[in-house]
Amino acid sequence: MLVSEILNSPLLLLLLPIVAFLYASVGHGGASGYLALMSLFALPITFMKPTALLLNILVSGISFYFYYREKNFKWNLFYPFAITSIPFSFLGGFLTVDSKIYKIILGTLLLFAVFRLLGFFGKEKAELKEINIKYALLIGAIIGFLSGLIGIGGGIVLSPVLLLLGWANMKQTAAVSALFIFVNSISGIFGFLSKGGEIPTSSTLLIGIVLIGGFFGAYYGSKKFNNIVLRNVLAFVLGIAIIKLYTI
Repeated sequence: MLVSEILNSPLLLLLLPIVAFLYASVGHGGASGYLALMSLFALPITFMKPTALLLNILVSGISFYFYYREKNFKWNLFYPFAITSIPFSFLGGFLTVDSKIYKIILGTLLLFAVFRLLGFFGKEKAELKEINIKYALLIGAIIGFLSGLIGIGGGIVLSPVLLLLGWANMKQTAAVSALFIFVNSISGIFGFLSKGGEIPTSSTLLIGIVLIGGFFGAYYGSKKFNNIVLRNVLAFVLGIAIIKLYTI
């Protein structure tokens, strides 16, 4: 089946804005969700990576705007990760990996998204700690590289780290993750383009519906939104995608 035919699938066009809505509500761009859906609909990897990064930039930018407007953004929580993640994301975007390795890494990272949606990483620490700059620089480099390599922004990894280490509360985590995803996705896509890669023109067909979902998700998420049922459904969809990635 041609890419254009797959992109006209009513089910895909229905699920994409839902994914954008749910991810934006927690300060994410949704790349891991878009990649999961695209793998379920058997879209080629050459289409998946640049498209996920493009959509990620748009949705994470909207999400950051709403969380920033609610005064949840903390610069000191952002810059240590960004310093190393941006150049390493560019490097990851520049590289191309074998399709089997790509699927293994993507499936592993999708597990973070599932755990995040199911609330395993959703509890705030009673007392917040001061961020450790050295650890943050190292973590930023690792997340940035994997983000550029696979085509995600890294929020699904950064969010659990911030919460588990007690460096931020939920709202601060969402705000920092949104901007982190935004800058890494831009860096990753520049790395991808610099080696001669191209953004598929057909991916622009998805921009409108994803922006709508991202806008409303970011708006309600920044205002204190929580829908456990919808997030569990999305976690189930991602789980199916993980199984498919490991079995094909």
